[in-house]
Amino acid sequence: MTTTVPGATPGGAGATIPAVIVINAEGVVIGWTPAAEELSGYRAADVLGRPSAMLLLPGQDRLWAGRLGDREHWTGPAELLHRDGRRLLVRAEGTRLETAWAGDAWLLAAFPAATDLAGGTGSLLETLIDRLPVAMSIWDRDLRCVWHNAEAGSLRGVYPHYRVGSLLTEPVAGVDTRVAVETVREVLAGDEPVIDRETRWAAADGSGERTLSVSLFRLDGVDGSPLGVCSLALDISHSRARDRLVLLREASTRIGSTLDVRKTAQELADLAVPVLADYVSVDLAEAVLPGTEPLQRLPATPESIPVFRRAGVASVHEGIPESLWPIGNAVFVPPSSPFTAVLASGESHFEPVLDTSAGTWLDLDPDRARIIHGTGMHTLIIVPIRARGELLGVTVFVRNENPTPFNRDDLVLAEELVARAALSLDNARRYTRERTAALALQRSLLPHRPNGGGAVEVASRYLPSDRHEGVGGDWFDAISLRDGRVALVVGDVIGHGIGAAATMGRLRTAVRTLAYVGLPPHELLAGLDDLVVRLGEEDDVGGLQFDATGATCVYAVYDPVTRCCTMAGAGHPPPALVHPDGEVTFAGLPSGTPIGVGLGCFQSLDVELPPGTVIALYTDGLIETREADLDAGMKRLGAALARAPRPLERLCSSVIGDIVGDATAEDDIALLVARTR
Repeated sequence: MTTTVPGATPGGAGATIPAVIVINAEGVVIGWTPAAEELSGYRAADVLGRPSAMLLLPGQDRLWAGRLGDREHWTGPAELLHRDGRRLLVRAEGTRLETAWAGDAWLLAAFPAATDLAGGTGSLLETLIDRLPVAMSIWDRDLRCVWHNAEAGSLRGVYPHYRVGSLLTEPVAGVDTRVAVETVREVLAGDEPVIDRETRWAAADGSGERTLSVSLFRLDGVDGSPLGVCSLALDISHSRARDRLVLLREASTRIGSTLDVRKTAQELADLAVPVLADYVSVDLAEAVLPGTEPLQRLPATPESIPVFRRAGVASVHEGIPESLWPIGNAVFVPPSSPFTAVLASGESHFEPVLDTSAGTWLDLDPDRARIIHGTGMHTLIIVPIRARGELLGVTVFVRNENPTPFNRDDLVLAEELVARAALSLDNARRYTRERTAALALQRSLLPHRPNGGGAVEVASRYLPSDRHEGVGGDWFDAISLRDGRVALVVGDVIGHGIGAAATMGRLRTAVRTLAYVGLPPHELLAGLDDLVVRLGEEDDVGGLQFDATGATCVYAVYDPVTRCCTMAGAGHPPPALVHPDGEVTFAGLPSGTPIGVGLGCFQSLDVELPPGTVIALYTDGLIETREADLDAGMKRLGAALARAPRPLERLCSSVIGDIVGDATAEDDIALLVARTR
């Protein structure tokens, strides 16, 4: 009898020889081939005449018998049990036989997954799988790779799991195998595939990074039981879609990192080059850029008018040859240009192929036409910058190095970037405007030239905070009193912004008024405390809520005749005393309660000051930081005062420089120094 083995390939190079088994109707093995012995590890003498269930895993003993029925042929994946206990993932084919000596029987052919899927038949499907730019692999229930295509093999240097016989549970540097193992097991246990799951690899030395988009689905056997998982992995490390997502993700963190209008505009330009465009400019209306000359005062040319100021610009070319105007300069545009059309309509201008022919708006703008032709600009997007219903400016995107024209997806991405930047720009504008107003108010309320009269020589410094909350409520004053005495005061109002500055001004006025009455320091602070409590019970004062609760203050009165300095404090750091010999001490001042608490618990301290003694009053912004407490700050202040030069103006600069330096001021700083004559 001649039998054609299902799926067999004639001998020759690359031939696939299946393991052939014959099973009778009762499931007993009656035929065995050398290929079957090689595949399973069983010799013919071990299996002939014995039930075929010995080749199957528990629960699968009716795999063959369950397929007898009326079918003449079947095929599908299955698992065989190797003699040493291993599971073997195979493709099994069954064909009905009629024999003279055994009656009905089945001829079974089993192809190991690795050799079966690796090809050798030259079929069109195998050629496609091998050339498919997707890494395909099959993992059995032990999470062992039993097959992969050529694309998966090319990723072996990064993901060594793509190797027949490799276990997914083996650790790999730079790859989170724990997550991969859990995901594959979830797919095995359920029937839901996993689609587009990202996995990343990063070199330990930071030299490279790869990202794969992985999809997984379960492989079921001919009896419906799960046999393994097929994985499809696409390398998206340099995917354009992924680059766009990364760009938008970076926009959320990089744009608006500071509440500075110009920095935010430059961050937008830098972020878009070169991922989206070769050249980007950000031009803003004058209302967004405080402290600049009004554009209306600039003379217009016969061809164009000043509309914007350049706030940000970036290019792939060194020197930015595409930009006609440097940052800060006025930007002129023709009245009939796309720029003015965007301003009028509030809609983006999208020009995939930039029209530079005669008869266009460029005829009225020869300078731009020269730049466009000279740098090879060929595609253009102009997006309005809008926030909270207000037009803040425009952003221009151009390509000249990249030959691909902008498409609609590029337009959507550009609009999304600008929309995210617009909110940051508007926040920065509002913050800058409020901070400028608060700073102007505060400086107008502080003494411009504090004078100690004939009693003391005085110098001062005020350094506003760079924090986002804005200007604080620190203040200082030197008040000449009757009988040649002088009062020195430094205070700090909790809070920031215009409200804190206005409250500070009212407190300074109140202190001056009480000082002229001649009250001693502890009584003055008690009166100030009572006044603040009364004012706090009132409603809005001039449109601004008066809230000085928790304000601190040090008030000192020096009498040049007795050389006695009487001082009292309200929750404020004590004054520093620089003695004529250079020694620095801090007055043992009773701290007292902050102003506005309503307890009025204050005590005065009398200190005799030799001629030439320097008394330094300051706010906590000078000595307190996130990294150091007040005690450590006072030690730094004492060291800075000890090595500072003698002239008071230079002493102030030296102390501020030593303690703050080039760092960002976390809080307002007020420093008042006085030397007894």
